Amino acid sequence: MDAVRVALLREVLAGTAWLGDTRRFAGALRRSVVSYGGGLLLVGTAEYEPWHLAAHLVDEAAWSGTPELSPTLVRRSARPSDPAHLAVGLDRVSAARHGETLLVVAPSAPGAALLERVHDARRAGATVLALDTGDRELGAMAHEALAVPAEPDVDLDTVQHLVSAAAGENALPAPRGPRRLRDHLSRLADQLTSPPPNRW
Repeated sequence: MDAVRVALLREVLAGTAWLGDTRRFAGALRRSVVSYGGGLLLVGTAEYEPWHLAAHLVDEAAWSGTPELSPTLVRRSARPSDPAHLAVGLDRVSAARHGETLLVVAPSAPGAALLERVHDARRAGATVLALDTGDRELGAMAHEALAVPAEPDVDLDTVQHLVSAAAGENALPAPRGPRRLRDHLSRLADQLTSPPPNRW
């Protein structure tokens, strides 16, 4: 979606909470990848691979001069014979570590296999963001979540356009104080409950 279409979409949604919500979520995404620089992993569900969002984030990374926004697309059907950028499988989510950011896009229930891997990534210190329809378990694991309920005017595809465009903008709103405190407390809890590193 080009800048003109995004501007029209924003005009249509003016006066709703969606513009602020998508900017807040995009700000969390951008801060996470820029602050830690460990890379962005993008994963969907068994039924949905977020190709479209991956392409938009690659574009926004180039246009904004923020290469950290360019994601690694994690695929359930990845095969070793696939080109390198398409050969990243679901085990990569479990291997995510401190400094990396994991963005989960789930238009339906994420499923136990994905949730288990997301839990592993979070315990290892990765920042987890969720763009979904309000799954309770995924939302509980996410440091930042944006739920997109079924509405006639807004769907997950529309929200992905708004998030990717806002993530590429140079001036994003400053984080709110209570959320920043919540993030710090969340990270502290993760560190305290994580298993000790294997030193052997």
